[in-house]
Amino acid sequence: MWLSIGTWVSELSAKYEAESVLELIWILFNQFLVKVDDLVWGIPLIVLILVGGIYLTSRLGLIQIRKLPLALKWMVQNEEDGTGEISSFGALCTALSATIGTGNIVGVATAIAAGGPGALLWMEVAAFFGMATKYAEGLLAVKYRVVDEDNHALGGPFYYIERGMGQKWKWLAKMFAFFGVCVGLFGIGTFSQVNGISSAVNNFFDPNMNWTVEIPGLGTYSWTVIIASLLLSICVALVLIGGVKRISKVSQAVVPFMAIIYVVFCVVLLVCNIKAIPAAVVTIVQGAFNPKAVTGGIVGTMLIAMQKGIARGIFSNEAGLGSAPIAAAAAKTKEPVRQGLVSMTGTFIDTIVICTMTGLAIVITGAWQVEGLQGVQITTYAFNNGLPIPAVVSSCILMLCLVFFAFTTILGWDYYSERCLEYLFGGKHKLIMVYRWLYIFAVFIGPYMTVAAVWTIADIFNGLMALPNMIALFALGGVVAKETRDFFKRI
Repeated sequence: MWLSIGTWVSELSAKYEAESVLELIWILFNQFLVKVDDLVWGIPLIVLILVGGIYLTSRLGLIQIRKLPLALKWMVQNEEDGTGEISSFGALCTALSATIGTGNIVGVATAIAAGGPGALLWMEVAAFFGMATKYAEGLLAVKYRVVDEDNHALGGPFYYIERGMGQKWKWLAKMFAFFGVCVGLFGIGTFSQVNGISSAVNNFFDPNMNWTVEIPGLGTYSWTVIIASLLLSICVALVLIGGVKRISKVSQAVVPFMAIIYVVFCVVLLVCNIKAIPAAVVTIVQGAFNPKAVTGGIVGTMLIAMQKGIARGIFSNEAGLGSAPIAAAAAKTKEPVRQGLVSMTGTFIDTIVICTMTGLAIVITGAWQVEGLQGVQITTYAFNNGLPIPAVVSSCILMLCLVFFAFTTILGWDYYSERCLEYLFGGKHKLIMVYRWLYIFAVFIGPYMTVAAVWTIADIFNGLMALPNMIALFALGGVVAKETRDFFKRI
């Protein structure tokens, strides 16, 4: 029997050109992940998310257009007599800390690389309807949240499923909370963010891999990756100890500052290449509906462009995922509609503004067509070749933006997953502390996960988390519409 197993392993190793059993296991594991990802992010889920956004947009009368100016005004105008733990702006920054991250810099690049330039248009389509989805999530989070005597607020999809849909749906709420913990620990919160940080730091400080060390069983890594993962783990630990209020304070300081810097440099890049923008827009639109005409048959069908664009769009802005309402529930507010509007601005800022700029930069400079580039390297190429400054300066700016964006995303997703854990197990402090240290450990080992596996795992858990949340949004769409009508009549 052992001889036959050995023969089978040897045949597989030869088939996949694996040099060791460990490498063969990784190859087979990656293939398994891809199949699961294709199943989770198939046509049904894509249709569910898009139709959900269209449904809410219709019921709310294009609220993402009509009320966007008011939403942007209230975004920075906090309520004085609201109940909750943090300000509305603090809740938004906490949510943005989890959304503005590698998805804006790396996610856009991987979407365009895998689905062609047309993937960007599908990201925008998903984001437009996703604004109505995010509005509904924020509204329901505040309406059905639980606030104790100490103003400790707990809310999100698990509570608006349980309290809005009824106790018989509590199993669905627990399913969401379970997947929420998994997304934080294995998906958006840790591996993908740390992988993006380590890649950016390594590409800047040691692109030629001059200072390396062999890690048994894992491979050869640059010392910059090891040092970066260690420093990052320490910084994450120092912030997480302070809980949601410290996370909120760090997010309010870092997120607006780094977002403005990144947007400014993107605007400079677009202005310097303004003549190329019309052609880039044509390429994006054509690529959305006929990818083969743009990519020369490399990408494939329109469905692939749509799938990659929507998947990365959800990864970036999290509309429909159900994560942002967990932060919204902590806001000091007494008006669910008001917080829904504030939450809606997160999708606008994240995807309509930042992701669009990143995507245009990549298409204009042709970075997506350069062979051998992946992830952050694509965006770095775009910055290096599109900005009228030395490449070392643009690379440094992009690296710093990515590091701080991803750092705050790590913090935000720890908060989300801890709230999910609190719902599942009744807020046991010791259990949450154990999870917190597991989370920090996951941050530490993140750089040693392969790029393909990291993003595939994140995609899978994203999809599984979105399912129960979207079911709840369909079921409670009438509640959202009624609350909205009553609020605007009253004011």
